[in-house]
Amino acid sequence: MFTILYYIIILVAVTIFLIATLLVWPLSFICDPQRKAVHAMSRGISMVFFRTPPCWKTRVEGLENIDPKAVYVIVLNHRSMVDIPMLYWTPLNFRWVSKKYVTRLPFIGQYLMLHGDILIPENNPREAIKMIMEKGQMWLKKTGVSVAIFPEGTRSKTGEIQRFKPTAFALAKEAGVPILPVVLSGSDVVGKRGKLPWKHNFTVKVLEPVSAQEVAAKETKQLMDEVRERMIEARKKIQ
Repeated sequence: MFTILYYIIILVAVTIFLIATLLVWPLSFICDPQRKAVHAMSRGISMVFFRTPPCWKTRVEGLENIDPKAVYVIVLNHRSMVDIPMLYWTPLNFRWVSKKYVTRLPFIGQYLMLHGDILIPENNPREAIKMIMEKGQMWLKKTGVSVAIFPEGTRSKTGEIQRFKPTAFALAKEAGVPILPVVLSGSDVVGKRGKLPWKHNFTVKVLEPVSAQEVAAKETKQLMDEVRERMIEARKKIQ
């Protein structure tokens, strides 16, 4: 009963927020190139997602590591689609890198397109990397908006952090921006047949950023391996 009621509430909320997003979206072409208004709508529906169940608790750690005025390449571990709304607990304005097939999903696809996210082809790695580098630098350098990437490239089936791909780290080097590692826990909340638990805990842990100077000084592979190790250690300490 709880699961059914929750999905009804979320469906109504998503519909309302999508209409609101459509209304504010034209502002991005007039006076809001960073799409702050659209991003605020995405944050709003994310908060509804987590705050509707009275026994769902979200712990956010490390916000002091974020400079709200800075621009980052955000790297985070990937377990499920719930990872996406979890990042909205941070105060940053960001664009996602997402596989293009996600746009076929109802509501989610519309939000991604209105949000201006970087939608990459899943069957053409070379074109995907080119899009990430070009559009990522546009958001980072020209528009002043962070870019969020799952460096594992795909969801982890076990919850363990998989090997990283270098694209996110190469983007940070090219754009001359710091890297902000974020570790997520608890996003595997959806059970079999979409069933949801009455009680659940989520954790968003923001680690210390890797400065732009350090990003520039280190080889991409070294940078990638060091950030992954830090995220693995942080993931182990989450209770």
